[in-house]
Amino acid sequence: MFLPGWSIWCILLTLRLTACVLETSEYDSNEVICSQGLSECTMRDEMFLMAAENTADVLDLKPNFKLCCKNTTTCTLCLEIDTELYIQPEKSAEDEGHSGSDEEDYSEETMSPKASVTVCYSTAATMPTCKKVEFTVNHATLTQQKLAKVSFVITKPGGFHFGNQVSVYPSKSTHLRREAVAPPLEEVCSQELRKRVPKCLVPTVRTVINHKMNQVELQFEGRNVTLPSVCIQYERNGNCQSWNTRTIPLYSVAPCLCLQVWDEDDQRSARSVHCPFKNTDFQHIIQKNMQANVFVSVSVISRDVRSLDTMLFWNLSAPCRLEGDVWVCYEGKSCKQKNTVSQQLVNGTWKQNSKGHWENVGVFENIKPQRSPCVMVKINGMRQEIGPFCPKDTGRGRWSLLVVGVVLLVCLTALMFYFLNDFVKKWVWSWRHGVFVKLGRKGHVVLLSPPDVDDGVSESVRQLWSLLCNQGFTVSVDMWSRKEQCSLGPLPWLHSQLLKINSLGGRALLVLNCKALERTEEWTRFSKDAIEMKEGEKLPPQQPSPYHDMFTASLFLIQADKQLGKAGERFVLVKFDSHTSSDRNLPELLQGLPLFQLPSQTQSLLAELTVVPDERTSCEKTWTT
Repeated sequence: MFLPGWSIWCILLTLRLTACVLETSEYDSNEVICSQGLSECTMRDEMFLMAAENTADVLDLKPNFKLCCKNTTTCTLCLEIDTELYIQPEKSAEDEGHSGSDEEDYSEETMSPKASVTVCYSTAATMPTCKKVEFTVNHATLTQQKLAKVSFVITKPGGFHFGNQVSVYPSKSTHLRREAVAPPLEEVCSQELRKRVPKCLVPTVRTVINHKMNQVELQFEGRNVTLPSVCIQYERNGNCQSWNTRTIPLYSVAPCLCLQVWDEDDQRSARSVHCPFKNTDFQHIIQKNMQANVFVSVSVISRDVRSLDTMLFWNLSAPCRLEGDVWVCYEGKSCKQKNTVSQQLVNGTWKQNSKGHWENVGVFENIKPQRSPCVMVKINGMRQEIGPFCPKDTGRGRWSLLVVGVVLLVCLTALMFYFLNDFVKKWVWSWRHGVFVKLGRKGHVVLLSPPDVDDGVSESVRQLWSLLCNQGFTVSVDMWSRKEQCSLGPLPWLHSQLLKINSLGGRALLVLNCKALERTEEWTRFSKDAIEMKEGEKLPPQQPSPYHDMFTASLFLIQADKQLGKAGERFVLVKFDSHTSSDRNLPELLQGLPLFQLPSQTQSLLAELTVVPDERTSCEKTWTT
């Protein structure tokens, strides 16, 4: 049972040890210090899994961190371990005689003056590392208790990490485990040894105010290319936000603004903290910025409608924690006089928000809302009061939001109508003709030229091709596909194009002119003669073949569609002149097909090309009327 005084003594001893100056030593990574009775002490690395049993008993371990300095200039953190050992006594000759010849080898081994101890150390994030210390035992010079001490220093490349906790224990035995905590870097760098520790060598920064640019320039000594890491914070215990530029806007500078500067390393290095704006020659500018960055929001809430008990909540935010007073006033002359009921801005009630500014909140009770309550603020060190800060007129704000919403809705509607003008026209055309147009679907279109193509027809076909491509259709022109037609033939090529129309949607546009109408009448007449020809009679000498002419192939497929009752599902007629054309002016074969006069009926043609296939059969009468 411990006496009460012992606990107090232990606490004081612990505080004294943590505050002690870190010891230094000139180290040698292979040097081992042994006590009386031990000689020829050496140390080497040992694998944890291959470590053998200790030939000397480890009674106690005392790990301790030190600063190991090489050439008295550069110091790194190293681990010193003091071990207390118990050496087995030397066996007598009588004990050797009882062992017999079978145990001769074992007796020689135990009588050997050589002994060894293996000590391992590890951290929470590293694998165990072991050191094996070998020595020669001189039993004649040992103490009567057979006790000895061995001390050695363990160094690592770059040293141990500051602030880490290390576990030390003998190999093959974990019950004897000792912990050692490395001092934090801030504590080491605060001592006189900081000049000898590389991680304590922090960069210095100097601030210069540039009034022309309204900014503060950061100047780092000896850093022209690479910059150290910098973060800024309001108040020394505030959150530090990373800063990647050499300048700070002057409007964000406050008396409590501090800079932390450090060099990036594998582990966290020491930081230097500078607060250069607390005492400066430009204090009036900083105070002006401080006053401009103070924001107060006020809200009035009724706790109980029947009792008319109203509370006024205020929220003050500023870059620094301030001292001063906040009081209630009412709009008018009363806001110019300080009220007897006020609240103080106490340092302990400040909290930092996500933007890095400090906030303080409070509430006033038993407020008269009919007199438009506000709050005034007086900051210590500022000549004038700040305010008044009054609650916002929520009713007026709601009406403003409503007006803004209506204006936005009108503007959005006008923009939609402007950009969707073509779509609106197509919907109107669809409604007038009783069909449904798929605005988003674009299919395949085949342009079929008349038999005699002159320059005027070629240019008209090219313009129509350009129009359809701009509308999103895939277009094939027979005049530009002569190579494919020569390899396949006119009729197979046209049949392959119609298969694309069947799968993708779209139409085949047959361009008409006078020559095309004459050729159609001739082809129709030849076809009737071939049908009415009696058995044994010969075909007319000029019967056109659908395998040698694209226009004839088109007429052949149109006739096949009419015989199947599908006239107008795949073919559409187009004319490029200004004269209207009705079904009576068309040859009998082409009657019943949709006919469009371009360019006057361009929109109608585009709508026809996007009509849903299932709807075409219900509107064929519309095209022919």
